[in-house]
Amino acid sequence: MKNKKFIKFIEFIGFIVLKNSTNSKNIINSINALCFLLSALCSLLFALPSEAKVTGVCSNCHTMHNSQGGQAMATYGADGQPWRGTGNPISFLLRGTCLGCHGMGTANKIVALEGNNIPQVYHTDPSGDLAAGNFAYIIGTKGNGASDRKGHNVIDLGNLDDFLTIPPGQYHDHGIRNTNLTCAGTRGCHGTRNSSSTKYNSLRGAHHGNVEGRLDNPTENYNSYRFLRNVKGLENPGVAKWQNNAPDSHNEYFGATTPLTSACGTCHISEWVPPGVSVMVAKPASGTMSNFCGTCHGNFYTLEGIGNDVSSPFVRHPTDVFLKGTKEYAGYVYYSVIAPVARTTVPAAASDIVQPGTDVIMCLSCHGAHATNFEHLMRWDYKGWPENGQTNGCNVCHTSKN
Repeated sequence: MKNKKFIKFIEFIGFIVLKNSTNSKNIINSINALCFLLSALCSLLFALPSEAKVTGVCSNCHTMHNSQGGQAMATYGADGQPWRGTGNPISFLLRGTCLGCHGMGTANKIVALEGNNIPQVYHTDPSGDLAAGNFAYIIGTKGNGASDRKGHNVIDLGNLDDFLTIPPGQYHDHGIRNTNLTCAGTRGCHGTRNSSSTKYNSLRGAHHGNVEGRLDNPTENYNSYRFLRNVKGLENPGVAKWQNNAPDSHNEYFGATTPLTSACGTCHISEWVPPGVSVMVAKPASGTMSNFCGTCHGNFYTLEGIGNDVSSPFVRHPTDVFLKGTKEYAGYVYYSVIAPVARTTVPAAASDIVQPGTDVIMCLSCHGAHATNFEHLMRWDYKGWPENGQTNGCNVCHTSKN
């Protein structure tokens, strides 16, 4: 369809050239204009494959007056979901909330809508979940029972958290005590996180400018891994970019060789928010996924938190340290989506090879991000093993300890 429109546009320009061909001056001016337009269009067309911006007409996502044929337009989402949309206007003229678009509660983990593929963080698809997990495990519409211990229970779910006081391992109470998290903004993960950010304005422009692929120099939300500001990584290309499907088709995470030496090492406030604006959490200084998690769960990330050194014995399981290349770790050489590793350099493509002694253990080696079917967002039921007969993910790294 797009190619037909482009051809008709070229035909129109050609018609203008022929119409103005009555004298040499008009011919030269018309040809110059044609060459300029073709050059600009070709530059645009060749740039498109490397990006994943939202496409289609503006009315797919926005509504001018929230009214069409007497019906409210701000109602994206599946019927019966508490976050579907009440019909009331939403900031930025949006037709749907975060979960209204990304948590439709259908049987599909990727929904094709208005010419776009929309990843679902709440669904009942029996074939599996997307890379960050599935909020359905918290609600109990999927898995072995509802529990707030299975994930980051965002207030958008309409289910107040029964357990959250201060995030486990947090150094300071940044105003999160006895309240729910949300998808983005002040108490969220995605977008710009400061005290003046709502979940909508914190992500302003991110979907329009979204860049996919190798994100090694994040400066804004739109070119940060998964809109996690300043986090580096490789997003699996195409529709697969939201999934960790196989050892040779998965996201690549960025990791470091040593965690920070103190909690204050993450506090680069002056580079992150305007002067005088208080923040809930700190900016990830190194751009690693574990450092990002550590902005809330600081005790689990710093050197002090794991035992003041990167060598065993540890008092807590380390993150952002090398997967050792000796003893039981040396056997982890084939990438596992059960217990993924991070890379110290963001690769250009996914690799099915693990290099002990070079690759890195991170928070997401053991945990999901949104929610999983196990307590503490674990990727496997380590408490129920071996009676549960399931895979013990600990053995992916500790290959000789079964």
